[in-house]
Amino acid sequence: MTRQRPAPARLGPSDVLRTGAAGLRTRPAQVVLSALGIAIGIATMIAVLGISSSSREQLLRQLDRLGTNLLTVAPGQTMFGEEAKLPVEALGMVRRIGPVRTASATGTVDTTIRRTDRIPKAVTGGIAVQAATADLLTTLEGRVVTGAWLNAATEARPAVVLGAKAAERLGISRTGVQVWMGERWFSVVGVLGPMPLAPEIERSALVGFPAAEKYLGFDGHPTTVYERSAEESVEAVRAVLPRTVNPENPEEVTVSRPSDALAARAAAASAFTNLLLGLGAVALLVGGVGVANTMVISVLERRKEIGLRRSLGATRGQVRLQFLAESLLLSALGGIAGAVLGGLATAGYALSRDWPPVVPAWAFAGAVGATLVIGTLAGLYPAMRAARLSPTVALATT
Repeated sequence: MTRQRPAPARLGPSDVLRTGAAGLRTRPAQVVLSALGIAIGIATMIAVLGISSSSREQLLRQLDRLGTNLLTVAPGQTMFGEEAKLPVEALGMVRRIGPVRTASATGTVDTTIRRTDRIPKAVTGGIAVQAATADLLTTLEGRVVTGAWLNAATEARPAVVLGAKAAERLGISRTGVQVWMGERWFSVVGVLGPMPLAPEIERSALVGFPAAEKYLGFDGHPTTVYERSAEESVEAVRAVLPRTVNPENPEEVTVSRPSDALAARAAAASAFTNLLLGLGAVALLVGGVGVANTMVISVLERRKEIGLRRSLGATRGQVRLQFLAESLLLSALGGIAGAVLGGLATAGYALSRDWPPVVPAWAFAGAVGATLVIGTLAGLYPAMRAARLSPTVALATT
């Protein structure tokens, strides 16, 4: 009568996890150090994606708040390479375009602004002096943080409103202060808040058109015309602006959309993210090598255990599955820790910058996937090596 060989016991998923976890508990120091490499790689990738997404979300919210329907008109160059001028009537002609809701203008004034008349003219602090129409703030949707904007009374008087950066550079935070402009004193009547779509206004000292012509020798030619139209009409208005502003020489007119700069910044942030993701991937790869090294050493240290399990009936497949499970659990520990660290780093940085903290769901899914792939690749060779050990040779190992 032929004696039948007993079939090996089958390991369920819970058994595989239990044996894998038992193997990790015997060497906690090595486990922590190996998982740390995976955690650093995952945390780097999560933080890079999260901070980039938070920055992009902030820019998009800013675009939604400021609108993309603002266009600016500025003089270009003549056919002889000289700087062109916008006609004095440019603003009025823009206002006559049907879809235009509001339009205003500024004009560069050839003078400087200083705290006192004792400061040399060459020390300008990078502040421009510009004439501005009374409806400029409405068109740009700006706000006054201190004082008031120019009105029918102050736009004809020696009064000035400072942009946010101009006030900062002059060290002025309140109204009523006297500043020296065009060989006379002007009173500061207001200070503006930030204007992301018009950063040139932030660096300017603004006076009314009548006051600029009367006190500062302004010639009345606008250098920038700002206009807002309906969102669906922006491209149509953009197409007719050059010929409307300067019918005789439309090629001497430059039209731009300031919101494109914010959109470009969002695109640039995405491009920079790819570079940082590459660095995170390198860190993750190094962590994977660490896991593989730990698993190889584990196989060498536990040859007697492997031989004993084989002699008790464990198959090569079961030994291979045990060590592969250990590698996956080790990588999973690092992946979970890295995801938590990356999420916390993103939230902390975003909140410190007043950004909305955003981590894409696919980033966490990608982290899980990367962890599983790294764990599988790192544990495959050690698991196969353990499975190939002969029980007699493994038990005879000293």
